[in-house]
Amino acid sequence: MKLSVIIVNYNVTQLLRSCLQSLQKYIQEIDYEVIVIDNASTDNSWGDLIPEFPNVYFISSTTNGGFAKANNKAVQMAKGEYILLLNPDTELEGFYMKELLEFAKAQPSFGCLGVRMHDAEGHFLPESKRSVPDMFNSFEKLFTNFKKNNSKSYYRNDIEENAIAEVDVITGAFLLAKKEVYEKIGGLDEAYFMYGEDIDLCYTFLRNGYQNFYYGKVSILHHKGESTIKDEVYLNRFYGAMQIFIDKYYKESKPVQYSFLKAGLKLRHQIEKIKLK
Repeated sequence: MKLSVIIVNYNVTQLLRSCLQSLQKYIQEIDYEVIVIDNASTDNSWGDLIPEFPNVYFISSTTNGGFAKANNKAVQMAKGEYILLLNPDTELEGFYMKELLEFAKAQPSFGCLGVRMHDAEGHFLPESKRSVPDMFNSFEKLFTNFKKNNSKSYYRNDIEENAIAEVDVITGAFLLAKKEVYEKIGGLDEAYFMYGEDIDLCYTFLRNGYQNFYYGKVSILHHKGESTIKDEVYLNRFYGAMQIFIDKYYKESKPVQYSFLKAGLKLRHQIEKIKLK
């Protein structure tokens, strides 16, 4: 089998249906499977999709252990040479999966690949291509809005939206990797519950000598934030994930950057909590 598409679902049945329909429509000429793992949704309507998509392998989790843990569990069951981690709130937009797999195969040190993403209004999502967080680009991300300049910034604005280029970080909403390599580097770090695990995975690929790619020639629709409630739990998970990352990679090796990043995260977290009130 060439490809295993892995989708972690949580309370987004209608979006998941559209995602699965897009896979049926656009993945052709490839031997592939789809694995959907439900992360203990409180809305059990996802079960209605089982007879609707008989070729999809549905897995039910009794507890929600987080995005990373669910993906890793599904990868263990996957039969494909390549895996595609795909958000349930995304939709493919063309017959390009074979093209992406051929591109991946042609790279001697292939780590992972992401594509251009846009929201329902057609706006480009800058997290499609990013840099590894450091002291300088994290300040930009936390306290400024340089998304539209042409600098080599956190959002890699120096790379055109439609370009094909090597980058540091892509998004976990659409992440293509070779299963063997994914497992070799340890997969997603399960210390992350949600958010940040895709940055960590991409950085781990780089640290192990692999290359990551942004393939802006093709796109997906990403209904960003549709399943996310922006409350204090969300803020704690989001900024907690960033804290895990800097603890892991900066605390001992780069103490000056670590102190700066820790202070910046704490300040920004407090600002966002105040906004909720």
